[in-house]
Amino acid sequence: MTFIYDPPQAPYLTLLHADEHIIVVNKPSGLLSVPGRVEAHQDSIAYRVSRVYPEAGIVHRLDMATSGVMVLSRSKAAHQHLSYQFASRITQKRYYARLYGTPTSHSGVINIPLSVDYPNRPKQKVDWKSGKEAVTCFRVIQQEAHGVLVELHPITGRSHQLRMHMRELGTPILGDRLYSPPASVEAVDKLQLHAQCLQFVHPLTAQKMMYSAPIPFSDYQPKSLEETYGYAKDLLGATDKLE
Repeated sequence: MTFIYDPPQAPYLTLLHADEHIIVVNKPSGLLSVPGRVEAHQDSIAYRVSRVYPEAGIVHRLDMATSGVMVLSRSKAAHQHLSYQFASRITQKRYYARLYGTPTSHSGVINIPLSVDYPNRPKQKVDWKSGKEAVTCFRVIQQEAHGVLVELHPITGRSHQLRMHMRELGTPILGDRLYSPPASVEAVDKLQLHAQCLQFVHPLTAQKMMYSAPIPFSDYQPKSLEETYGYAKDLLGATDKLE
């Protein structure tokens, strides 16, 4: 089936914060983070932000189908500082997803290496021999339609990491056209994965900055990031790992 890129137009751009150094936005599902290679795929969060802030630079990305919080830079220095934070795992990220099914464990740490599945790009694959380390903390939050809502803290930032790790649990994310069965895709109108909260250090003031966006597919009200990230760190310190 031919892919037709039809990103949502309203709201066109949701700004969560802007100052002289950074811009924080809430990207909708269905919108690319950066422009694609063909003219029809130029619309993206980078393009939309650039119409207001021409100097804006992409620091990190979310999959087209994933919604949620992103930070962009407004200067070379800010870009370098923020990029370093992501590469060094200084940032803290919290996602929520609705799963197709229920995990056998209420919580845990998934440590399964991933690599690009080149014959089937953009898919990724489990690769125990030469894959890159990929670590995710998860815990079940509540029962939801067609499955359960889970909280996810990616410790690493591999492509499709959360989508692959949930599939490896036997409970793919609802609406995932790459990694879940047809019944999961047919049950919802879009991927049920949301980057709900992002914390980083401001590149100029060195203050901790935290921004969040409501979960578009659930009425759950998350607890503080400090509390849930502490829970993730406790999981990492335990031996409950899926390997």
